[in-house]
Amino acid sequence: MARDPKYDVLFEPIQIGPKTMRNRFYQTPHCNGAGSILPGTQAAFRGLKAEGGWAVVCTEQCAIDDENELTPNTLATLTDEGDMINLRHMCDEVHKWDSLAGVEFNHMGIAANNLATRSASPSPSTSSSDWMMGATSHAMDEDDILRYQNAYVEASKRAVQTGFDVIYLMGAAGFLPEQFLSKFYNKRTDKYGGSFENRARFWIETLAKMKAAVGDDAAIATRMSTTHYLGADGIQPEEDALKFVELATAEGLVDVWDVITSIFYEWGEHAGPSRFQKSNHEAPFTKFVKGIANVPVVNIGRFTSPDDMAEIIRSGQCDIIGTARPSIADPFLPRKIEEGRTEDIRECIGCNVCISRWERGAPLICTQNAVANEEYRRGWHPEKFEPAPDPYGVLVVGAGPAGMECARVLGERGYDVHLCEAEKDMGGHMLDVMRYPGLSEYGRVISYRQTQLDKLKNVEVHTGTGEMSAEDVLKYGAEKIVVSTGSHWNSDGDSYLTMAPLPGVIAGDARFLTPEQVMAGKEVGERVVVLDADGYFTGIGMAELLVNQGKQVSIVTQHGDVAPMTHYTLEFANLQRMMHEKGITQHTYHWVEEVDVGNVLKVKIFNVFRDGYERATESKHNELPRRRGTEFTELECDTVVLATGRSPNDKLYHDLSARKSEWANQGIEGIYQAGDCYAPRFTADVVFDGHRIARELDSAHPQRQVPYIRERMIWGMDPQPKFE
Repeated sequence: MARDPKYDVLFEPIQIGPKTMRNRFYQTPHCNGAGSILPGTQAAFRGLKAEGGWAVVCTEQCAIDDENELTPNTLATLTDEGDMINLRHMCDEVHKWDSLAGVEFNHMGIAANNLATRSASPSPSTSSSDWMMGATSHAMDEDDILRYQNAYVEASKRAVQTGFDVIYLMGAAGFLPEQFLSKFYNKRTDKYGGSFENRARFWIETLAKMKAAVGDDAAIATRMSTTHYLGADGIQPEEDALKFVELATAEGLVDVWDVITSIFYEWGEHAGPSRFQKSNHEAPFTKFVKGIANVPVVNIGRFTSPDDMAEIIRSGQCDIIGTARPSIADPFLPRKIEEGRTEDIRECIGCNVCISRWERGAPLICTQNAVANEEYRRGWHPEKFEPAPDPYGVLVVGAGPAGMECARVLGERGYDVHLCEAEKDMGGHMLDVMRYPGLSEYGRVISYRQTQLDKLKNVEVHTGTGEMSAEDVLKYGAEKIVVSTGSHWNSDGDSYLTMAPLPGVIAGDARFLTPEQVMAGKEVGERVVVLDADGYFTGIGMAELLVNQGKQVSIVTQHGDVAPMTHYTLEFANLQRMMHEKGITQHTYHWVEEVDVGNVLKVKIFNVFRDGYERATESKHNELPRRRGTEFTELECDTVVLATGRSPNDKLYHDLSARKSEWANQGIEGIYQAGDCYAPRFTADVVFDGHRIARELDSAHPQRQVPYIRERMIWGMDPQPKFE
């Protein structure tokens, strides 16, 4: 199909300095955990986006010297010939598709931890880091300033030689240039501090030197935050951002502006999770730049709708659609719009699991796109599938996220697939999750896969079948079976904390409810205690859902924070604000000793560190080495919600395994588990599980992963090539 003419504006070429973008789609800089040390992963990940239609594809932050890093996180570097060789591979892959390659040079100043280099990071003024514990910066003198400006220049020259077309001076999020611009960080009294012009000097001088160094070989971009949410001393739209755009524009130093909001420790206000921030949420703080700049402006805002994108361009908000997370969820988003296949777009759900992995020093993953970061090491492509060598019949039991993804990929490969779901609707536990406050976009996990399954003529979907028995499966007539029957919350309070039911909890008692039972409409009393051993969205989702219904809610967790996983998904700060505003009582570092089930429920909770801190000097049989604490607090309530632990729904699989001797007579070659019924995990991991088994169904042992490529340094080879 041809694209709808209303989207033509998105495919107009646009000039950025000496370079021309083939359309208005721009993958803004974002981390993926490959850096310069995993060149195959980096090149395949970025090159695939160029194939998918992104006219500019950028690296993540890229260091300009060896004394600025964020160990254990992996970032790009371009400081020597080895880095050039590795990143040239990325540029080559991007150029194959007539796209432009961009590199974002950064120095984090006060925000760098330098755990590997052990250097004190330079910044405008000496201070301990307000982001990285234990990091302290030193105030740059004018020799330091010149040194680092030259480092930006030399890195820019290497970038041109490497093949980059767009070169960034990263200032946004409170990085070094914005630290100079910000009155909050810059306490200098020399020509680089005080007045606006002085505070802007470092950034302006560095841009001028970079532009002079690269000439017409590359476009110069800068990313800036138009506001920090710090109050008067932070970057302010009118006092700082607007004036800086005017100043740089008058000097003709910038070929393309990339504008965002927030500072590094408020990253969640920029890369906003869908729980709190919807598409284009930064527009009120960034749209004024277009009226000042005389060069193209990139806006970012988790754009997934082509209608929204076209309207944003036509309205004059910006010239170029910038995205990071939507380009991860669907690298082929632009091409699908161009080919008139907008219903095939795999929309980002804003869960920020991609960010959560990088925040923990691991490579990026994606809930929606199981192929993300697997392009090189597994040889996967999100839109291409190896045809089945023998397209026999496959039965997939259970249409939750894992089952739907497995059936979809098997269908794309050409198998004769039957997907059977006990309930009337597909989606499994995601049907509940998408009803939690703020998580409606999680429903895209279901809707995307349902749309794709509807298109596959070789996939039959049967819903409302009721639970299948082993007898049903054995006689179904499929050669292979994938069991993806999900998991359930334990109704007895069992979790990894006790490895046993919680004393006093009575499964089946109407006063003890699992999250599934709450969502199914079971009656909930006025006073609620949520027990959350999980630490992600379920416990806090239950608490907010019930407080919104007017309940008095307390949440108990053994963790030091409620929902600590949300530190990594950038939801934590706003969840804390929400709990404070809505009056949810938090009991952290506590767990349950027992529940008194008299006329009034009394949950006895104890501080997990109540035992003495001094250890005994000799061991005594059956005695703890510490003084045993006995203190506890009683919480009276009407209902206890058990977000404690999950167990796999694996009865069907074990029933089938017990009858393995019958498989051959029924023509069954293998039976496998996918998703939560194998082991309860995050949604991104169960989707990946279903995807991988479908990709590798022809392997000798589909339950186990096929070995993949490992990029690593080999002993005896020079790890750092030197310049002549």
